[in-house]
Amino acid sequence: MAFILSGDDVCQATLPTPIPDPYWVAFSPSSAKLVGITLDEANLPLDKTWLEVLAGNQLRVTSHQFLNPIATAYSGHQFGVWAGQLGDGRAILLGDIADQELQLKGAGKTRFSRMGDGRAVLRSSIREFLCSEAMHSLGIPTTRALSIVGSDLPVRRETMETAAVCARLAPSFIRIGHFEHFAALQNHARLKELADSLIQNHYPESLEAEEPYLDLFKRICKRNAKLVAQWQAVGFCHGVLNSDNISALGLTIDYGPFGFLDQFQIDHICNHSDQGGRYAYHRQPQIMHWNMACLASAMIPLIELRCDEKEAQEQLRAAIEEFPIIYAQSWQSLFRKKLGFVTEQDGDITLVERLLQAMHDSRVDFTSFFRKLGQLKTDAPIEQISLRNEFVDRASIDQWFSDYQARLQSESSSDSSRQKEMNQVNPKYVLRNHLAQQAIEQAQKKDFSEVTKLLNILSKPFDEQPEHESYAMAPPPNLESIEVSCSS
Repeated sequence: MAFILSGDDVCQATLPTPIPDPYWVAFSPSSAKLVGITLDEANLPLDKTWLEVLAGNQLRVTSHQFLNPIATAYSGHQFGVWAGQLGDGRAILLGDIADQELQLKGAGKTRFSRMGDGRAVLRSSIREFLCSEAMHSLGIPTTRALSIVGSDLPVRRETMETAAVCARLAPSFIRIGHFEHFAALQNHARLKELADSLIQNHYPESLEAEEPYLDLFKRICKRNAKLVAQWQAVGFCHGVLNSDNISALGLTIDYGPFGFLDQFQIDHICNHSDQGGRYAYHRQPQIMHWNMACLASAMIPLIELRCDEKEAQEQLRAAIEEFPIIYAQSWQSLFRKKLGFVTEQDGDITLVERLLQAMHDSRVDFTSFFRKLGQLKTDAPIEQISLRNEFVDRASIDQWFSDYQARLQSESSSDSSRQKEMNQVNPKYVLRNHLAQQAIEQAQKKDFSEVTKLLNILSKPFDEQPEHESYAMAPPPNLESIEVSCSS
């Protein structure tokens, strides 16, 4: 469906700015199938019409006609500080295609670009394209990426780079920042219209609730609590959890300076611009909770439609305190599965926390450790467990492995079935920064084969894929500290 509100105070009619001599960089067959586009790798180079549409150079293709592209206004808190009005500064919503909104990121200036140029660069577009599709394959709610179209048009960031347009898909791109925008303007009519449309189109269960707006708030909180638990379980760091980067549908959105953990560091900061560590890995649940408080504040006028201000605040305060409970339940369930437990027992979470502390102290690779853990035999002598060699404090980790084996034996765990189950939740392949960087460097030389190869590998993250074993390895020492900033 198209953007759920209309009017110049909400969105601005915005035509994409054409790019010269566009060319295909990447295309996702999976996303194409989602929206009924029949392009694939074989006929992609021959299709010029979709190329022009996804470059932002024209608005019509076969039966699809995008007549009213728009950019929307929203507001938000950035790094914990109220930033006022923001908006789609380099994103233009073309319209609907098969119940998905199609948005072009990097298609030129909008009314909300402020001092920006409205463009995206090849580097950041490749990162967003690959990670959107990788997260989907990991089973994590996310916006999708349909394509990247490149151009030799120069764009300046820290250095001079070339332009690219990334086509994104989502059932809706509504953000917490849209609620904050109308609340800040005290435009309660628009705030209600936004909530009503969101309920009608995406949260129909709330229609049956005694307090529909309170129920809507709880459901948004629940989705985002579960989402951040999933991030933690795969070692994903978003990097910029500003309130305007939080989806009202509980989707991972706005891929910028993200990163998957290599060496486990509980306080890892993936965003070079985040000098205070506000969005460090271990703070993501807390910050998502904080963003839900921003949403609660914005929704007070809606709750007050059925009660007074004090009661509205009390209801929202009680509702928002459900967030850490839902998060903890989700996190604990996910990490039990990562360790291969099929039952819940006292002491499980202490066992998980002891392991994470040991991994932090020894900087153990997050993804490969959990993947290899599935190979452990419950009756193996401790000295034969090769994973112990990754830890500095040998006595401590030996005790942990002993306790872990005892825990597995307590539920008569079968080694073969457990490994199968663990391999379905512990990915072998994630989008490590050094892999993305290698694909980017090749693409900057007009060789896009590595982007396509990575896309294919990451589409099957839980499969062994022995022919791609090197893509599952930790980065070499010289590539361990790739820095990614907000410009990414």
